[in-house]
Amino acid sequence: MLAVWSVLCLFGIATAQPPRGPLVVSPQVNADKTVTFRYLAPSAKEVKLSAQFEKAPVLMTKDGQGIWSVTVGPVKPDIYPYSFQVDGVTVMDPANVAFFPNERFKASLADIPGDTPLVHAMQDVPHGSINYEYYPSAEGTTGSLVVYTPPGYDKSPAKKYPVFYLISGTTDTEETFFKVGHTNLILDNLIAAGKAKPMIIVMPYGNIAARVAEQKGGTKPADPTVRDGADAISRAKAFEIDLLTNVIPYTEKNYRAIANRESRAIGGFSRGGGQTLRAALGNMDKFAWVCSYSSYLSPTEMDKSFSQIGAKPEATNKQLKLLWVSVGSDDFLYKGTVEFMDYLKAKNVTFKSLITDGGHTWMNVKKYLAETAPLLFQ
Repeated sequence: MLAVWSVLCLFGIATAQPPRGPLVVSPQVNADKTVTFRYLAPSAKEVKLSAQFEKAPVLMTKDGQGIWSVTVGPVKPDIYPYSFQVDGVTVMDPANVAFFPNERFKASLADIPGDTPLVHAMQDVPHGSINYEYYPSAEGTTGSLVVYTPPGYDKSPAKKYPVFYLISGTTDTEETFFKVGHTNLILDNLIAAGKAKPMIIVMPYGNIAARVAEQKGGTKPADPTVRDGADAISRAKAFEIDLLTNVIPYTEKNYRAIANRESRAIGGFSRGGGQTLRAALGNMDKFAWVCSYSSYLSPTEMDKSFSQIGAKPEATNKQLKLLWVSVGSDDFLYKGTVEFMDYLKAKNVTFKSLITDGGHTWMNVKKYLAETAPLLFQ
């Protein structure tokens, strides 16, 4: 009787399982750098691929199993966000575990490797660690951080390290520099090659207002419409206060960080670049290394809020070990960033710059990070 009952239980479990569809492999990177994308949707009337390396969505075709597919390229080796448009609805690729952390759009990631490993690729070198941390933050909320510690950190308990605070852009999360920017792998590779000093990298979430709303049961506020408007400046100030009063003290208490300005760098992309510049230029006693990726402050804001930077260039140049400004020539923030560079030149403020091709993309951000990391803490 027991055997019969066991068989019936197994039969019940088996019949309770939902039917499985055909195996879908997507994305499939081919030897010639073309990429095949697939999406299972037997009932869909139209499916398109939307990818950052394509100028417009690409129509996919359906086979007899209901799998839509398209092969595109060859594609220049890099990491690209993409999604599918299924009867007009944008969805991620369910066959792909790699995704783009973001408050709004939910994209998957296609990693096209180079014939020789790119700086952000997994290589056979010593690797650091990624830790997720939670700290007491603004208005009684709990903040979140992603923290990179370099290779050998856990094996050298007496050694202290400089810290690079690295801030993502508008609608990005604290995970974006890690999961899209591959910050950990870039640093692993640069450190192994002797090009960068071992450092701790702290990646915070930049949208304090959204976190407070989420944890207090409120509605996430819309993003500011004017980059140097009162709302944007007020929110940047909230982030600055959280950084100075919560994030840095938490880091220096819980990690072996060298606690002085010469051992603190700050950098950011887009909104994070604006937060970087405002926090650094307003607190020159806290940071000696400043990296702005695809961002700027307007001459008007500089003269109003940070006039000492241009008024006393000798003091500024002495205090700042590095002021870096970079942007893509097709970036929608290109004009404002170049205007910021021209302002610094006119005020005799020393800075390093890099103008690349391309737009406001994480492909460019990885380039900027790979260029600036070797300059830090030298």
